[in-house]
Amino acid sequence: MLFGIGVLCLVLAAGAAFFVAPTVTKLPYDLTLCNAEGKPEGCLKPSVAVAENAKFLQLKKDAPPTVQTGTLEATTEVAPQAGVTEAEMTGDLEGEAVVWGAFGTVKWTQTGEVISQYSAELALDRRTAAAVEWDKQFLQADGPEGPSEVTFGGQVYKFPFHTERKDYEYFDRDVRKALPIRFDGTEKVDGIEAYRFQQVIEETDLGLPADRVSGLLGAFAPGATSGKVMYSNTRTTWVEPVSGNFVKVREQQKKTLVPDQGTATALLDADFVYTDQTIANSVESAGNNRDKLQLIGRTIPLGLAVIGALALLVGLWLVLSGRRATAAARHRADDSDAAASEEQQEVTSGAPVRGGDGEAGDR
Repeated sequence: MLFGIGVLCLVLAAGAAFFVAPTVTKLPYDLTLCNAEGKPEGCLKPSVAVAENAKFLQLKKDAPPTVQTGTLEATTEVAPQAGVTEAEMTGDLEGEAVVWGAFGTVKWTQTGEVISQYSAELALDRRTAAAVEWDKQFLQADGPEGPSEVTFGGQVYKFPFHTERKDYEYFDRDVRKALPIRFDGTEKVDGIEAYRFQQVIEETDLGLPADRVSGLLGAFAPGATSGKVMYSNTRTTWVEPVSGNFVKVREQQKKTLVPDQGTATALLDADFVYTDQTIANSVESAGNNRDKLQLIGRTIPLGLAVIGALALLVGLWLVLSGRRATAAARHRADDSDAAASEEQQEVTSGAPVRGGDGEAGDR
């Protein structure tokens, strides 16, 4: 019985490690956004980053653009689109990718005014969390012209399960392409170990449409006939490696109007960092996901393997001990039978047998 239990435990250990664990290290279809009370359990909470004493461009309808100074609050929400996934992820993408929607808003906290917004929809590989090619992906940012075409690539809102200490590609919304993000060491964030990655984007021409640049030149460099908007960013991301979840993000963004004549104007100079509450929420979520993944992928298989091995060894020992005991009993029985046979042969052959009182020999 113990031998059979041991075999069963080893089979279950292999099943947990090679069949169950891979299914839980995939992006699920059914994640939901949290309500005001932070429910249901396991829901997605918005991430909030704040930039204090930031310079930023404010655009108002029927008013010239201005540069303001104040505190900016950037809120980002992501949510799997189960209906779109079911309808659109066909062919090679069926079962392998999930569609996520993303929504971002930047507000001037002192006035509550919206400074910028964006929305996006993209397909992510369920194992690597990297963007995959999908013909209906879009990114709409700061304008009423509707969704615009874009090709997402690399990591976007999450790193892979079991993130490695290596460089990855990370998508930047402003330059609209994936660029290298370098592994930069490990660090504790609120008591949880995280991998730190850094992406440095040197000054890059955003290539804005001529009409948008012309409007900016009219406000900040009236004597210029042409110009460009340059963008740079140093993005630092802390990732819990087992789950691949962000636990902290910092972005040091700059945008500068550079006219062909006159002085350059800073349109954005902001240092966005996750708020303490967002870090706490992210650490809690990442820790829970890490514990579940380790339980299913490591603790349960190892525990079953140890129990199975012990049961096998004990069962095998009991079987072998029983066989040895049976063999010994048979050997003793054979010896007893042999002795009795010899004695019987002596009696039937007339050989003298010594009695207890010596009389048998005389007779």
